Amino acid sequence: MTEVSMSLTGHLKELRTRLLIILLSFFLAFFVGLFVSKPLILFLQKDDLPKEVILHVFKVTDAFQIYIEMAFIIGLILVFPVILYQLWAFVKPGLHASEQRITLRYIPITFLLFLCGVVFSYVITFPFILKFMFQFAAELGVETTIGLATYFQFLLQIVLSFGVLFELPMVIMLLTRLSLITPNGMRRARKYAYFCLLIIAAFIAPPEILSHLMITIPLIGLYEISIVVSGFTVRRMDKEMNMKKML
Repeated sequence: MTEVSMSLTGHLKELRTRLLIILLSFFLAFFVGLFVSKPLILFLQKDDLPKEVILHVFKVTDAFQIYIEMAFIIGLILVFPVILYQLWAFVKPGLHASEQRITLRYIPITFLLFLCGVVFSYVITFPFILKFMFQFAAELGVETTIGLATYFQFLLQIVLSFGVLFELPMVIMLLTRLSLITPNGMRRARKYAYFCLLIIAAFIAPPEILSHLMITIPLIGLYEISIVVSGFTVRRMDKEMNMKKML
């Protein structure tokens, strides 16, 4: 067996080990989610917004379906840092010592950004959209009747989408370090980026202009923050390069 094939075999074995760790961690996290899911669903129903309507079950399996889906989502959120760490550990041998330290710091920040996106959407975006829909239905003289599955699936769609989109500054920082993008390039591509964000918001928001704008505006803000982050990263890289030259 050649050195290249041995190296490839070693990488595949390590990848399999990393994937097994992630899989086992997810099963444990999902098991925790089964215990947390029910009290979380009950807690979310006691919020001010759901109190305005009675949540109904239209199919026999709706309640159990939401219970399992919520446990699954909780499991994914809990295992998210483990996934990031295993990914870092897999690519670690190919990184310099300084790069290892820097990328390791990304893990807690990335998870924190995800949680910030979830909290932001639940506290600000989701209530705005829901209140608007309720008020619009009331103006039409329509009684609001919402299914349990429909309500929680819509809630998860909003909060999880924002959780993922709040990772944008971290992704931009990584791409900047890889010299794939620059802050000036992001500024030049601003109008195209805004158009893409409008399309992304259309997939998240209901087909209504105010809700669409309520989602698009924070995304544009994230893009502008990402430009600042990219600029900071470039200055940091230049500083590190100058220090290496001095040494």
